[in-house]
Amino acid sequence: MKLGFIGCGNMANAMLGGIIKNNIIASSDIISSDLNDVSLEVAKDTLGIKVTKDNKEVVDQSDIIVLSVKPQFYSSVINEIKYLIKENQIFISIAPGQTLEGLRTAFGRELKIVRTMPNTPALVGEGITAMCYNKNVTEKEADLVASILAGFGKVEVITENLMDAVVGVSGSSPAYVFMFIEALADGAVAAGMPRNKAYTFAAQAVLGSAKMVLDTGKHPGELKDMVCSPGGTTIEAVRMLEKEGFRSSVMEAVKACIDKAKSL
Repeated sequence: MKLGFIGCGNMANAMLGGIIKNNIIASSDIISSDLNDVSLEVAKDTLGIKVTKDNKEVVDQSDIIVLSVKPQFYSSVINEIKYLIKENQIFISIAPGQTLEGLRTAFGRELKIVRTMPNTPALVGEGITAMCYNKNVTEKEADLVASILAGFGKVEVITENLMDAVVGVSGSSPAYVFMFIEALADGAVAAGMPRNKAYTFAAQAVLGSAKMVLDTGKHPGELKDMVCSPGGTTIEAVRMLEKEGFRSSVMEAVKACIDKAKSL
């Protein structure tokens, strides 16, 4: 199985790192293209994959092709490669706003197309990727793609109408979480804690809390209530978060992200 990436930025490197580390596909069977010399050198040196500046070379040497460029570059790249992609090759999109029908129209013919939305925690093997696919992709091929995506985290097959919501709740949300961790740490620093310790305590608390939600299956509200003793410190903090519109701010951020994704 030969895997190709068109575009070798942060997201591509995060995905490839997990795929190679978990022996999903050998680095010798992977090729990536990019216009940036530095990106190519980093990928070659850190991942041991073949690199090129020629997108057509990636298509020619791959069974599965991942288009990992920004949405605004999709049209030009697809126009460059669309006549080279064969019917038995699988094309994977990782950009928001690129629908299956839109991609079919861009290629001008029926192809095997998988639409995905990964996120940057793939870099540490804790990503989550949503995927959906068109009628040309067989169940066996979908399972193969899912096994590749599982190389850097969890995979969920969803209906395409939910993909924009995925952008808001997981694709972009690591940025919100990083802001939350930073804010938690700032609060601790204001109370006299050294910043490096503050980041450790804040990040581990977020990691552990997320694991409790996933491992226990309990409602987040129930887990929150377990921490809030009557008249205690935690419920006072929760009261202040509610007063300042914490939940509403997060919900509005997710909505704004989804709206932006729909407009791309």
